[in-house]
Amino acid sequence: MNFNLIAAVLSTMSLTAGAALAAPLFLAVYYREPVGSADFLLVMLICLIISYEFRLRGRKFNPETTVLNVREGIAITGLGWLMMSVLGMLPYLFSGYMTPLDCFVESVSGFSGTGATVIEDLEILPRSILLWRSLTAWIGGLGIIVIFMAILPQMGRGAMYMFRAESSGPTKDRQLPKIRDNAKALFLIYVAITSLCALVYMLCGMSWFSALNHALSTVATGGFSIYNDGIAVYDNPALEICMIFFMVISSGSFAMYVVAWRKGSQVIWQNTEFRTYLMLLAVATMLIVVDLWVEMGMGILEGLRYTAFHVASISSTTAFVTYDFDAWPGFSKGILLLLMFMGGCAGSTSGGLKISRMVLLVKLIQSVVWQKIHPQIVYRAKMNGRVIPDEVLISVARFFFAYMMVEILFAVVMLLDGIPLMEAVSMAVSTLGSIGPGFGLEGALSTYALLPPVSKAFACLVMFLGRLEIFTVIALFTPEFWSRRKGW
Repeated sequence: MNFNLIAAVLSTMSLTAGAALAAPLFLAVYYREPVGSADFLLVMLICLIISYEFRLRGRKFNPETTVLNVREGIAITGLGWLMMSVLGMLPYLFSGYMTPLDCFVESVSGFSGTGATVIEDLEILPRSILLWRSLTAWIGGLGIIVIFMAILPQMGRGAMYMFRAESSGPTKDRQLPKIRDNAKALFLIYVAITSLCALVYMLCGMSWFSALNHALSTVATGGFSIYNDGIAVYDNPALEICMIFFMVISSGSFAMYVVAWRKGSQVIWQNTEFRTYLMLLAVATMLIVVDLWVEMGMGILEGLRYTAFHVASISSTTAFVTYDFDAWPGFSKGILLLLMFMGGCAGSTSGGLKISRMVLLVKLIQSVVWQKIHPQIVYRAKMNGRVIPDEVLISVARFFFAYMMVEILFAVVMLLDGIPLMEAVSMAVSTLGSIGPGFGLEGALSTYALLPPVSKAFACLVMFLGRLEIFTVIALFTPEFWSRRKGW
């Protein structure tokens, strides 16, 4: 383990974090916010000091000769995310609106794309703080490491380990030969979709500030809004249709869009995972519309409006709200809970288990059944026309087991902390899946502010586990991981 190298990379990341604060600082100065200007300058100074201290303890490295190993890639990814979350909480802390624990929850929720908030009145916050909330979601959506490599690509050989430690999904394929080119392509598409989203929102009637914040949060599938009532404050069907489109687009693999950029749009429609995702959205929408019509007497068109929005919002793990779905019948809430669990596509900004893993789990079960019936047959699972190696199927099964164990353990912690059973289960699914709202105490129109301190603290850990897909975080808590023995 090369701690000098890790310190050098964290030094540069801290400097980058300070640079990201320039946008809210400019806004604070422009609108003459007395709290924001001084706070952001102080945080930028802290970032500079931390960068300097890491640089003293690190060493300069030549990107052409430096090679990162697996452990160093995981360490940089895990510690980088933790450092960014701590630095990200400082603007909230210095503004004086929240307790230290709540500040950390808000920061982790933003960077992990969970979108849960402990702020009960968003509309009293300065614009600079609101922009910083949306920026944390946007930075964490594509990934701190991916954006870092895209902007400052001098990472040396072995940077693929950092990319894999942060990326989501059962496979970590890259679409371009060089990892830095791959990161740049993902970042450019990310910026392009975000810019288009903001423009469309403005055309739908949003102010430039609201459009910018909601576009950052939509494409990152973070779900942060600048209003207490969220998107419901607009009551605009045209805007909701546009938001559905961008939430669904953001739930698709950005790597798929890189390939489509080079080979044509037919790549998108040939993708098994994305087709399956769209089919699940259609089926879920139809089932909930019928349930709302039968159980609540809601009109078909009205039901379709609210259902299509929330199915897209929940499945993409954006969790924007236009209607209190906590008041829906049990069957409809059950479908939403299932969508929370599944999430979006691998390689997207969405959370959840991922559709590709669900598809591969079904294929794994199918292969076991076929081998029981026909012991002599060699079954080969396929996705997108390619044979899936057995080790990938095994890794998916391992991840599914770990995912379920984390959800169960977190639910038990909340039960011991006084949270009712169904609310504990829904929050465990919601937090690990980076969705945000659940049902009951942390429902559609509620916040995490009322959660007990122990549950808030554990929620931060679970949000980290969900965003970095469990094993990267668990590795950091393993004593052998930090061993200096050779061969690791």
